[in-house]
Amino acid sequence: MAQLELLSAGAVKPSLARVIDAFQQKTGHKVNATFATAPEIRKRIGGAAPDVVIAPPQLLDDLVKAGKAAGERVMVGRIGVGVMVREGVPLPKIATVDELRQSLLEADSVVYNHASTGIYLETLFARLGIAAQLKTKTTRYPDAAAVLDHVSRGKTREIGFGATTVIVEGKSKGLVFVGPLPAEIQNYTTYAAMTTADGAAANAAREFLDYLATDVAKAILAETGIQT
Repeated sequence: MAQLELLSAGAVKPSLARVIDAFQQKTGHKVNATFATAPEIRKRIGGAAPDVVIAPPQLLDDLVKAGKAAGERVMVGRIGVGVMVREGVPLPKIATVDELRQSLLEADSVVYNHASTGIYLETLFARLGIAAQLKTKTTRYPDAAAVLDHVSRGKTREIGFGATTVIVEGKSKGLVFVGPLPAEIQNYTTYAAMTTADGAAANAAREFLDYLATDVAKAILAETGIQT
């Protein structure tokens, strides 16, 4: 048995937690998972090396170029962007691009993160021609957890954005998943896993990547909102 250190993007946390449980039961290995945004992963990878990193492919490419990651990569899947509000407030209309635009203009505040989702939303709002109107009522946070907390504690008409998997997990915090972005403006972030170059548990890391590619793991991921 080995102690496996895993560093992962936070968007896959709800799904990955179930995969980790199944992997631990099957192999006896212990997985210590840390979740962070992509910018934080870049910073943390420079310190004590985890054994496995799960992140968008571009970030993994950068880690390979820097000599921080090595070996084959396994695709985890892709996650879209969704809309949330707190429980008990009227649901905003978001079925079409025009409805979403109008709902955002009518909202008292808009909340999202600085990670992959937030970067995309910045460009989207500019494309929709509403960036200037939203600027004064937008609040952004480093990670999804803070976004969920803000929306759940809101007092007015807040509209929050995040990875669909994370929003669904937020139901226990009094949040409602309104739905995904309209198909024509949806943005998917893809996630993949790689072993690091300096990880201490190389054999267990490879076992974990092999497990991610199994039908059992893929079924768990699909059930929790990740398109595999």
